[in-house]
Amino acid sequence: MRIHTRVLAGALLVCALGGWAAPAAAHPFGPPSTARIGADGSRVTISWFAAEDDWVALGQSVGAFEDPATGTVSTELTGEQKLERSPAVRDYLLDRITVAQGGRRCASRLEELRALVTEGARFVFDCRSPVTQVDVTVAALTDLNEAYRTMLVAETPATPGQTLLTGAESTRRLTFSGAGGGGLPAGTTTVVVSAAVLLAGAGVSTALWRRRGTGGRS
Repeated sequence: MRIHTRVLAGALLVCALGGWAAPAAAHPFGPPSTARIGADGSRVTISWFAAEDDWVALGQSVGAFEDPATGTVSTELTGEQKLERSPAVRDYLLDRITVAQGGRRCASRLEELRALVTEGARFVFDCRSPVTQVDVTVAALTDLNEAYRTMLVAETPATPGQTLLTGAESTRRLTFSGAGGGGLPAGTTTVVVSAAVLLAGAGVSTALWRRRGTGGRS
């Protein structure tokens, strides 16, 4: 069994043994989720990646897992498999991760969910015209806790090449420029994302330190 599969299964077992944790008990103060976006002709693709415990929180919020308080928890499937097979998870993702062109949503589909932590959730958006400028929305998880963040990274040249989406600002307009533009050269994406994650984590740590120093919460 893959390591991340064991983590998801273990998290589900903790829920069963320790009671049904509220979705807000997830970990929004860790590294942000990542959405990698690309464009080719009139098609846009997005791969969205989240941490294991955040997938569990998402699954709990939409009822992908059995509630041990009301019945028996099946052990025939791992937590990851329950997420992958849940229509509610698919509906949730399709509702909260969207692309619009000229004010109209592009037709979207979610590919088969498998190996969620390593492969993410993979979306395909078919727009009406060749893509030059689109509005991208990633609002997954922020309904569970507004502190969640998503780093949007362009894998084909775009402006901006990377930006942080929040619960308050979950939509950003991207302008794709074809060859040469404001996107990120291949090979620099990982460096930029890592730096952005560190900066985001530093900002959260500072906020938490200030709240603890004043003995309260903002």
